[in-house]
Amino acid sequence: MRLTQSFLSNISVRNVSKSTTVHAVLLAYTVIALFPILIVIVNSFKDRKGIFRDPLALPTSDTFSMVGFEQVLLRSDFGLFAWNSIIVTVLAVGLVLLLGAMAAWALTEYRFRTNLLITFLFAMGIMIPIRLGTVSILRLMVELNLVNTLTSLVLVYIAQGLPLAVYILSEFVRTIPKELVEAARCDAVSEYRIFFSIILPLLKPAMATVAVFTMIPIWNDLWFPLILAPSEETRTITLGVQQFVGQYVTNWTSVLAALTMAIVPVLILYTIFSRQLIRGLTSGAVK
Repeated sequence: MRLTQSFLSNISVRNVSKSTTVHAVLLAYTVIALFPILIVIVNSFKDRKGIFRDPLALPTSDTFSMVGFEQVLLRSDFGLFAWNSIIVTVLAVGLVLLLGAMAAWALTEYRFRTNLLITFLFAMGIMIPIRLGTVSILRLMVELNLVNTLTSLVLVYIAQGLPLAVYILSEFVRTIPKELVEAARCDAVSEYRIFFSIILPLLKPAMATVAVFTMIPIWNDLWFPLILAPSEETRTITLGVQQFVGQYVTNWTSVLAALTMAIVPVLILYTIFSRQLIRGLTSGAVK
């Protein structure tokens, strides 16, 4: 009896120790991940001297300043840049989710000659960075007369996000019971209605995960907006911030203020939908 109690107590101590270690590692990772964001936000409310004197300090009555935000709003068309980023992100993410779900369903449910080849091409899309084809992409956009348009960015981001979306959604499609689809087919339900009425609602948890992985790189991207849409009318937020960065002098108050204004919408959306995302992933795993 004593040996059993001692054995159980040792197991509980090990579990507590393991749980503490895991939480400590996660807490350290959280601090490392959030520290740069906090530094950007804090220093956006300070003047230039306050930023360089002590970048880790909170704003005081001597260093507090809103000059950066005033310059961003007065010297740049920040509203247009933000609107362009929103349009590109929403369209690209929406089309990636829809096309990715359709492709995942087709590759998982149906068997045809090129099934394995298409799956392999999507896998290659994950392994090979799309930026390696920048020159070819630029030539194609020039031939299609899509340079300096938001359409070019949307098309590139769809190609960038689709392989990972298909991979994640395909794995989730395999967990859907076959009985649901077979029952619908026995009732003479069309394949389109099966997908949109049965499969797509069940894919919502996985689609939420895909949306997160797809949205952040698009919102933060500077490479393709700089190459494909550098005009004043098609600039995104990340490209618009670059006008405050000079070759010899950089207006750090404006740069940090613009970055803060770009970060806030993403943080708000994540704060609002984080619980729904976690609940959706949990319910999807149970299904």
